[in-house]
Amino acid sequence: MRARLGELAARLGGELIGDPAVEVARVGTLEAANAETITFLANPRYQAQLATSAAGCVIVGPAMRDAAAARGAAIVCADPYLAFAKLTQWWAAQTRVLPRPGVHAQAVVEEGARIAASASIGALAFVGADAVIGEGAVIGAQAHVGAGATVGAQTWLKPRSMLGEGCSIGARGIVHGGAVIGADGFGFAPAQNPQGAYWEKIEQLGAVRIGDDVEIGANTCIDRGALEDTVLEDGVKLDNLVQIGHNVRIGRHTAFAGCVGVAGSARIGAHCTAGGGAIILGHLEIVDHVHITAATVISRSIMKPGQYSGMFPFDDNASWERNAATLRQLYQMRERLRALEKKT
Repeated sequence: MRARLGELAARLGGELIGDPAVEVARVGTLEAANAETITFLANPRYQAQLATSAAGCVIVGPAMRDAAAARGAAIVCADPYLAFAKLTQWWAAQTRVLPRPGVHAQAVVEEGARIAASASIGALAFVGADAVIGEGAVIGAQAHVGAGATVGAQTWLKPRSMLGEGCSIGARGIVHGGAVIGADGFGFAPAQNPQGAYWEKIEQLGAVRIGDDVEIGANTCIDRGALEDTVLEDGVKLDNLVQIGHNVRIGRHTAFAGCVGVAGSARIGAHCTAGGGAIILGHLEIVDHVHITAATVISRSIMKPGQYSGMFPFDDNASWERNAATLRQLYQMRERLRALEKKT
């Protein structure tokens, strides 16, 4: 595929510096670019690469305008990273081969399922009884849509993903391979019999409800609720290998990086983020606009927006609690020590 710079600048709403008739044929990085590459520079840390890049065109912000113009063609946008994101979406739409509408001969569709004429059901996919597949939705090869589940318009379940019975996902979603939506939550009651202690299963009677424009990464698991539903609101983004426990609620446009774990019944607000490997314990509340750094363990509710971090050495619980309590007083203890030193 080839695209003219004039067309791309118009689509991105940016100012073009250079010949609008010049064409590019690929999107790439500053470092690996050639004369047919369009790339971007958002982080000033990489400005040194700008002068030496062979890119045919670079998307930059206003602060980099002069440096980019001295090098060659550029598209100046208020937010170059956002412009780059929109460019990749447009480029993919022009180049990606979409599955044809219809049900593959080797798919299994149970009685009562309603599939829009524009939807695509891939080879060896399964659509359960009374499931609803919306307009333009794609159910990839070997994907599973359980009985009574609902897939919204233009949503794509990639190969080998699963949407369990009674669960729903809204419009324009993406569920990557290996993701499991609607497995049983981790619920067991301790019990005793003559042979000793054991665990009695608590049947998980809820479902999972997912809003519009949600993306779920590969091998991520979202458990169904025990009684009420697990809920992900519009615009939530989950990376690969994320675990969402039963009855969790995640507010709109919250994003979690890989290996984040959220225990059951946590309530997480809108526009939050969590870095890779962060853990949120169960039954906690986190308000809107909270940002948790990588590998942080959140062990109490957060009622004030902001950024939170924390790691602590593993120890037996009693020692850990004493040390943690002391650590939280460390700043005040330091200030008291300084005051005493000044007196002496």
